[in-house]
Amino acid sequence: MPKAPSNRHALSVVFLVLFIDLMGFSIIFPLYPAMLDHYLGPDGGGWLGETFANERSRFLVTVLFGGILGSLYSILQFAFSPIWGRLSDRIGRRPVLLLTQAATALSYLGWVFSGELWMLLATRVLAGIMSGNIAVATAAVSDVTGRDKRSRGMALVGVAFALGFLLGPAIGGLSAQWNWLAAHPEWAAWGINPFSVPAAFAMILSFANLVFIQWGFKETLSPEDREAARRERSATGSRLRALFHIPVPDIRRACNANFWYTLSFSGMEFMLAFYVVEHFAYSAKDIGMMFLFIGFMLILVQGGFVRRMGPKMGEKRLTLIGVVAMIIAFLLIAAIIRQSSFFVALGFMSIGSGLVFPCLVALVSLHAGSAEQGRYLGLFRSAGSLARAIGPLLAAVAYYFLGSSVTYAAGAAVLILPLMLLAKLRQPQRED
Repeated sequence: MPKAPSNRHALSVVFLVLFIDLMGFSIIFPLYPAMLDHYLGPDGGGWLGETFANERSRFLVTVLFGGILGSLYSILQFAFSPIWGRLSDRIGRRPVLLLTQAATALSYLGWVFSGELWMLLATRVLAGIMSGNIAVATAAVSDVTGRDKRSRGMALVGVAFALGFLLGPAIGGLSAQWNWLAAHPEWAAWGINPFSVPAAFAMILSFANLVFIQWGFKETLSPEDREAARRERSATGSRLRALFHIPVPDIRRACNANFWYTLSFSGMEFMLAFYVVEHFAYSAKDIGMMFLFIGFMLILVQGGFVRRMGPKMGEKRLTLIGVVAMIIAFLLIAAIIRQSSFFVALGFMSIGSGLVFPCLVALVSLHAGSAEQGRYLGLFRSAGSLARAIGPLLAAVAYYFLGSSVTYAAGAAVLILPLMLLAKLRQPQRED
């Protein structure tokens, strides 16, 4: 079926939806180390602080707390992302995006008033359940791009990720310098906390995105494809079983490669904030600037190299190059001695991430039928979410017992597995 003539407009809208969503999502990234001071330290005054603060050093408790908090969101994303993807195949992308975005905005509103740890956890649970909007928006890109332009469309998704991660952590790090409680300590009775300003920024962005989807996003999935998805009965088994019993061999290999790659990358990426606090005494603002550098590098790779070279070199080859670059980055971080060398490693890490993610997504999309884009991209996202649920926890435990050097060397070793899986993956044929 020929694509609609408004593909460029549709891609622009999806790009803005993803960019705004990811900017709000990534605001929390540079705040994880500092969160211990409020929720687990003496200022928090909770039983969790009393349990851990007297048994472990403050820094290592921060690492473990960050791993738990990061994993909580991802395990829920793993469980619910295929549900939203499959639902969007049946009823369309737009209604699912509106529902998930509205709930995400409410979760950020709850974060503004999360004066206690259990309230913060509740908001992360809601955000994790409703996190299918990224997979659905990615499926919308597949709806409006032909097979010969798929890698370019997915590179645009990668640019939206990069821009979101470029500005989100910077906003988080800078806005954390303002604490409403300093001027209005009485607001603590309403749940206002030292992180309410970053939470308010995330909430405003999310509500703005909801309005933009309502007025600017037009349905991208054709009625015929929706009807075909409704006629097909969904599997009643567990999402985990569905993930590892995908009937299309190349999609199964891509999802498994994504699992092992994300298992390593998510753990190592999550530990970066704690690594620079330990080795370079970074503040939340400094961490935000570090993510700004990473985001800038991602834009250069995904916005320039992938979009131009994807159709020429093939997504499989670019993915393999990206994994090798990531191995080099982790080994450099494991052996780091100076801050300048650390930023060289971050450059390799950004190149690897910028190549692997959009090319793997494009490979899954190219191997999937038009009526199953939401399903398989949802399962692909679930593989990543499952790995993100495990990766930060494993990395945090390794960091605690073995230190940063062994942790990052182990992360490099794990990446051998996706290299082996990708070697068996076929490069899909393109349409003229």
